[in-house]
Amino acid sequence: MDRPAVEAPADLPYRIALHRVHRLGAARFGLLDRAFPSMEEVWRAPAGALVAAGLDRRTAQEVVRAREETDPSGELERLAQAGVTALAQTDPRYPSRLREIDDAPPVLYVKGVWADVDEWSIAVVGTRRATAYGRMAAQEFSRGLAVNGITVVSGLARGVDTVSHRAALDAGGRTVAVLANGLDTVYPPENRRLAEEIAERGAVMSDYPLGTKPRADFFPRRNRILSGVSLGTLVVEGDHDSGAMITAKFATEQNREVFAVPGSIFSVQSKGPFGLIKDGATPVANAEDILEALNLSVVGKQLDFGRAAPPESDDERALMAALSREPQHIDAVVRRSGLAAATVSGTLALLELKGLVRDVGGMQFVRVREDEGDYAPAESAGRAAGAIENAL
Repeated sequence: MDRPAVEAPADLPYRIALHRVHRLGAARFGLLDRAFPSMEEVWRAPAGALVAAGLDRRTAQEVVRAREETDPSGELERLAQAGVTALAQTDPRYPSRLREIDDAPPVLYVKGVWADVDEWSIAVVGTRRATAYGRMAAQEFSRGLAVNGITVVSGLARGVDTVSHRAALDAGGRTVAVLANGLDTVYPPENRRLAEEIAERGAVMSDYPLGTKPRADFFPRRNRILSGVSLGTLVVEGDHDSGAMITAKFATEQNREVFAVPGSIFSVQSKGPFGLIKDGATPVANAEDILEALNLSVVGKQLDFGRAAPPESDDERALMAALSREPQHIDAVVRRSGLAAATVSGTLALLELKGLVRDVGGMQFVRVREDEGDYAPAESAGRAAGAIENAL
């Protein structure tokens, strides 16, 4: 259940205006919060009083200079026009776990709604250059978390992030994107529509004021929010020095759980997860492993949403019996199934529409998930088994 509507703190316009001062970060905001009864008094205080509160002279002068350039009430109106809500740390709607970290953002900007249910969230992160395996893993984990009522948090980047958000939405769940820029900019630009969908069914968040453009050095700081709002962080793929590893490092410092998806020893993108596992991260094979590690009840088996339609015809069942979680070229699928090439091509298209099969590129196909039953009927099973034996 979401929280009831609450009034924003009276000094919120001044907090937002001060948040535009480049040198005022979480630590300096903390000094001011302890020294002044409200941010309105900070806004009106002379430079000497700001220095006495603990600011260095240069920062105090920047605050004084900001008064000449910024209208606090205008900043609040600008946010409203952009459909953005500003949450101060004292606001009860501010994510409670994020409030616990050492450098929690003094102001958090939100499009959409951070809901009570989002306190049960997992950050799913990984490389922008995801392999077919990584994309499959990100989709399966995110879907599994979503159908179990867990919010999927990620960074809207290309690769693993994009796949994770989309999988959560497609499963009917909630997802939250954390950006490294102001919420009036979407990066990468091709994810603009995805960001709109996330805001409609979850939240898009940032600790950067409107007008802030993405910069390389903003992304590592963004990652502390990904891990900070979440119960744990799942790293799907990434090299040793990837942003996903930075997020995992933040998670460890914040005393949050770190999970890693094992991958091929020959893949550069598996170096990060392997390193995390060596350092004590929990290796996981599915969403249930994460839920079990966090002592969360698994409810997905009782839910009927996000579930793929079952195969119906003998040809569909024969193809499902021939496919596996490893990519196979369509020619190999033809050989293994014993079906005609035209039949395989058309049936694969139908299975994709049902969400049972995925084309991972290069005419390579995989089964999306492992289901419990035997797909092939007796006749098709025998035909497929014979074809498989001949192909091996």
